[in-house]
Amino acid sequence: MTTALIVIDMQTDFCPGGALAVAGGDDIVTPINALMRDFGAVVLTQDWHPADHASFASNHPGTAPFSLTQMPYGPQVLWPDHCVIDTPGADFHPGLNLSRADLVIRKGFRPGIDSYSAFFENDRATPTGLAGYLRDRGLSDLTFVGLAHDFCVAWSAIDAARLGFTATVIEAATRAIDLDGSRDRARADMRAAGVNLE
Repeated sequence: MTTALIVIDMQTDFCPGGALAVAGGDDIVTPINALMRDFGAVVLTQDWHPADHASFASNHPGTAPFSLTQMPYGPQVLWPDHCVIDTPGADFHPGLNLSRADLVIRKGFRPGIDSYSAFFENDRATPTGLAGYLRDRGLSDLTFVGLAHDFCVAWSAIDAARLGFTATVIEAATRAIDLDGSRDRARADMRAAGVNLE
């Protein structure tokens, strides 16, 4: 099979009660588990940040979470501390079926740069290695689910399309942060990049 399900950041900190909770984030665990059996491969991504990560507002005195700052690679949202390496918040949601995963891609572990996409750091140049893995396995038809729709899911799907993969997002199996209209912008950007929205 040439199909792969890419499950983006289904982690405790992005679910209700977590440090960067996405409303309804835990509602999609069961649908994602059900989808896994329909794909030739399943890849999980995992936000994996050091405590001194540059995307954390706490590391920029005088700034507030969800404000914008400029990084060498462009604008960066400053987030609440989340998915810190080896903390419970970085763990996958306890209901997620990990036994089906062929690969786990950890991203955002470099202190000076964030990583929304499963394919590249936010400098748009430093690869995670996922594209090579998928190509080596002949996996060309990618479906994206998980958290959050308007950031890591969208960036991953857009990069997949730009890299020549067929990219689909199952919107019912995602949830959005919707920061200042970011959900609508993400939808428009995905459509413009050739991502299929279902």
